[in-house]
Amino acid sequence: MNRRNFALLGIAAASAALSKKSSAQEPTPSRLEEVLPSSGIPAKPCSELPLSPAPPSMPMTEKLFPGFRAATLETSGAKIRVLTKGSGKALLLLHGHPETMVAWHKIASRLAESYQVVLTDLRGYGDSSRPEGGDDHANYSFRAMAQDQIEVMHQLGHDRFFLAGHDRGARVAHRLCLDHPNVVEKVALLDIAPTLTMYQDTSKEFATRYVWWFFQIQPHPMPEHFIGLDPVYYLRDHLFVQSKTTGAVTPDAMAEYARCYCALQSIHAVCEDYRAGASIDLDMDRSDDVAGRKIVCPVHALWGAKGTVGELWSVLDTWKAKASGSVTGRALPCGHLLPEEQPDEVLSEFRGFFA
Repeated sequence: MNRRNFALLGIAAASAALSKKSSAQEPTPSRLEEVLPSSGIPAKPCSELPLSPAPPSMPMTEKLFPGFRAATLETSGAKIRVLTKGSGKALLLLHGHPETMVAWHKIASRLAESYQVVLTDLRGYGDSSRPEGGDDHANYSFRAMAQDQIEVMHQLGHDRFFLAGHDRGARVAHRLCLDHPNVVEKVALLDIAPTLTMYQDTSKEFATRYVWWFFQIQPHPMPEHFIGLDPVYYLRDHLFVQSKTTGAVTPDAMAEYARCYCALQSIHAVCEDYRAGASIDLDMDRSDDVAGRKIVCPVHALWGAKGTVGELWSVLDTWKAKASGSVTGRALPCGHLLPEEQPDEVLSEFRGFFA
């Protein structure tokens, strides 16, 4: 063997070793189970999936939300799972897709030291009910979801309250502020730009990064079928792409997300949510723009500096266009999952804004 071939073999061996070392250290989509471990049992494929999730475990609920009181409240359109704790001004926290109220578990107890914290699962998510979507997906519109929250808060005795939402929950919060302007005193919106703005500004880069915005809006049953073939993989991949902080989603949280997501009705419901978001919700947003309806309460926007929304939009400017009052906010050093990636930062921002 001549020296040139020997050198080439040495380079190849070194490259392979470096590649192996890199793959062992860096998260990749091929190692999702290792990167996002779950304390639960992985779900089965769609042919063996349950119709609805197994009931919540009270020991797990107590572990994630110690001292919170659990209830299921019936609204005019759904049954909503609720956890409450604390005293003082009411603060309603709304989660996003593909998560549940568990997304807030790192900060909920600390917030309850200063506020009466109300956690809910949006209809179609977690342990709330999953109504039929209807011909125009209206039962999963942000208006329908917002109405659930208004009725829940009314049943709990809160006519006015603080509001914070992340991802889909922030879009529900936006609609709630428009439909019920006298109810929300202040609203925090985490890692979103307005829905209509994002669809109007769709680019190849956005469509690639947020593929579920375009996949899950396809007609039933195509997306439901493909998600159902391996829902745990789909769930893990979604969280992996969105988070930029390894270990942010804990095994217990991952197990809860999998328990609630990996059921036939759950998968259909989240697709109906996205179908509504790309159709009837956009019609409502256009009508508000034409009528000049805007958020009237103070808005505080937070977003991930490493996430898609912060990289593709000037977040504060998008919300200044949708609000008539003050708009403040900043980027946090993380990806999309702010309450799980940067809980201390989110807690500090909430305490300052809602003070």
